[in-house]
Amino acid sequence: MNLAPWEYLFVPFTAHDFHDLFWPIVIASVVLLVGQVVLYNARTRQLRRFEPLVAMQEWLLWTGLITFGLVVVEAIFRFYFLFVMVTLVVGLGAYVWVRFWYWPPQIVVYNQQLRRARFFSQERYKHPEATIRTRRRRRRR
Repeated sequence: MNLAPWEYLFVPFTAHDFHDLFWPIVIASVVLLVGQVVLYNARTRQLRRFEPLVAMQEWLLWTGLITFGLVVVEAIFRFYFLFVMVTLVVGLGAYVWVRFWYWPPQIVVYNQQLRRARFFSQERYKHPEATIRTRRRRRRR
């Protein structure tokens, strides 16, 4: 370390200046970027009938694409390390917020709607005669 820690924030993010951090961050960003796309495709196929869960996966996809894509772009174009750190902190913070604070209340409401619909469909066919169609008599004119 030749500079004070806060002075490294204004040094370009290159393999030469950040030889301990550059490749692990770039490789992790590329792996997480690809993993996010694969996870989105797999989970949306599994959860295609559950709208809030698919919407949450879409939010996670875009948050991951933006965060990890920006880190790769910042590494390629040698942005200051400050921008890389801000991108990671804000992006990962948004990722955690979306997953653990924004969507869980909406998923709870959706689960209650599913339970209510399931209860009323069971109530409808509770009696054996409910499934038997009654014959209507024709009126004579």
